Amino acid sequence: MIFLLHTMKAIRLLLLPIAFLYWIPVKVRNFLFNINLLKGYSPDIPTICIGNITVGGTGKTPHSEYLIELLQTQFTVGLLSRGYKRKTKGFVQVETSATAKEVGDEPLQIKQKYPKTIVAVDEDRVNGANELIYRFPEMNVLLLDDAFQHRYIKPGLAILLTDYNNLIVNDYFLPAGRLRDSVSETKRANIIVVTKCPSTLTRNEMVKTHRSLKLNPNQQIYFTTVSYGTIKPIFDDGQTLAELNSTPTFYAIAGIANPSPFFDYLVKNYQIVGKKSYPDHHHFSEKEIQHIFEKNFRQNNWHELVITTEKDAARIKSLKLKPEIKKRLYYLSITIDFLNNDSEKFNKQIIEYVGKN
Repeated sequence: MIFLLHTMKAIRLLLLPIAFLYWIPVKVRNFLFNINLLKGYSPDIPTICIGNITVGGTGKTPHSEYLIELLQTQFTVGLLSRGYKRKTKGFVQVETSATAKEVGDEPLQIKQKYPKTIVAVDEDRVNGANELIYRFPEMNVLLLDDAFQHRYIKPGLAILLTDYNNLIVNDYFLPAGRLRDSVSETKRANIIVVTKCPSTLTRNEMVKTHRSLKLNPNQQIYFTTVSYGTIKPIFDDGQTLAELNSTPTFYAIAGIANPSPFFDYLVKNYQIVGKKSYPDHHHFSEKEIQHIFEKNFRQNNWHELVITTEKDAARIKSLKLKPEIKKRLYYLSITIDFLNNDSEKFNKQIIEYVGKN
């Protein structure tokens, strides 16, 4: 273990010169925006950005879903995403019948979960925002998914996420670390959410984290933790766990940035016979899924199931699989909870911003 840590430090030192070359154009670009030689566009409706300045998962999707649930009872909500790893280009409105290859897994997951939400993808955020506002005049609040770095569009409220287990202040620029923007850009955020915290995080640990981030007095900070929900069938004709005649056995698969917490939770709470991780946003094929069953399970043994993440489920749902396989595919839903009983304070800040604008 000690040897591995020393090796990782040595590799990071070797990558620092390359990271410096990455840092220079990022700093120049931010400087040009700061002096208004490059300008950001402000949409005519309340606009909330949910983003980060690192690669890898910080929990943007469950936090976007939290905002949708909060706002949808009072407002008509739209969400704009780039549609990472989709095979299409330009502006595409997301329908529940779309595939992850057409629109990206995260926008598809959100649209299928919240069909009344207006969802679209466009790599040009300004064009995407204008298209949404033009096509849907009833939309009165716009959520920008993963757009903190995209300064050509200027949100009215910016929410920056940072993983408690890898705080941005302890990180390095790519490729030596995971940063894709300067930590100093944190000052542009109205709200900082420290995500993936242990549910037992103490007040002293929160204060220590707050101090390390060196926020301005006008910036609000919140701490959230991941809560795992119920296990559900991916396909509509699948049975719930309560409907199964015997205790299920799961083989777990995940194509997300950091699958360890997902696997750890399953191992602690369910009977897991194996697990396999794939690259983030991995597009599964029919052959891959079929091979998992052939390799790990006995044929027609209906209590042996495959379980995956909610994000992976959005990609798998569009596959043309045999009925006997579809009935044995499940996913674990997740939500986020605010620590320190701060959900009411956060909700009030969001609702007041949208209501005033």
